[in-house]
Amino acid sequence: MDSYLRSSLFFFIGALILAISLHSATAAYPTVPGAGSGESSLAGVEDVLIPPRREVHGNGRIFDISHKYVPEMPVFESNDGLGHFLLLQQSMKNGSLANLQMKIPTHTGTHVDAPGHAFDHYFHAGFDVDSLDLEVLNGPALLVDVPRDTNITAEVMKSLNIPRGVRRVLFRTLNTDRRLMFQKEFDSSYVGFTVDGAKWLAENTDIKLIGVDYFSFGASSDSVPCHLALLEDRERIVVEALKLDDVPAGVYSLHCLPLRLVGADGSPTRCVLMK
Repeated sequence: MDSYLRSSLFFFIGALILAISLHSATAAYPTVPGAGSGESSLAGVEDVLIPPRREVHGNGRIFDISHKYVPEMPVFESNDGLGHFLLLQQSMKNGSLANLQMKIPTHTGTHVDAPGHAFDHYFHAGFDVDSLDLEVLNGPALLVDVPRDTNITAEVMKSLNIPRGVRRVLFRTLNTDRRLMFQKEFDSSYVGFTVDGAKWLAENTDIKLIGVDYFSFGASSDSVPCHLALLEDRERIVVEALKLDDVPAGVYSLHCLPLRLVGADGSPTRCVLMK
């Protein structure tokens, strides 16, 4: 075999190997919804850039208490989880300027409830997420541990001894211990407020922001009446599905910023606690 044929053959083999490796590297990169396996397109490549993913930042001063959005994230009253929510119908792989499109319900993952979530007349009057007071969503907050063998009843609220003047309280319950937000299937046995507990909070505290560690602050059987009891006061805000594991109880500075979704009764939000 002369040198020209040999070099041509080597070139062809090299090109074939490169084509196979590029296909395996990009086949998982979907250009239409549902395409690909969802695995990293860089799997198996040496010297891959690996971004840091932290739960605690700033040398232990900043706690991220919002959940990651992943296909296995649970969804309210569903056993199927969130599924693929990043849609690459337009992507840099097919010539677009950027990777685009996300589709999720407004009450997915860590999120806030607006007054219009519980009251239809509030909804039509425009009390949406964009109307929420950022001063309520940001400021000193108390993280408390609820007794693990009970829902949050009026008796439990009394036992927590939350003083007047405290305006933001995050309630950590058995839901965190059971890691319910890390399970794909919705679990209706979650811990939440009972009606008498919600009414006691409304009538006997100055709390304007209520944070809980699962999808609804009302227990499964009391979810609707609890929303009615707490959201009737349009200044009160509920933050649901917080990630409160491995955060010591105590006083923090809460920073919670929902999206400005005009006309929406809820919104995903990024929440952090700072010492």
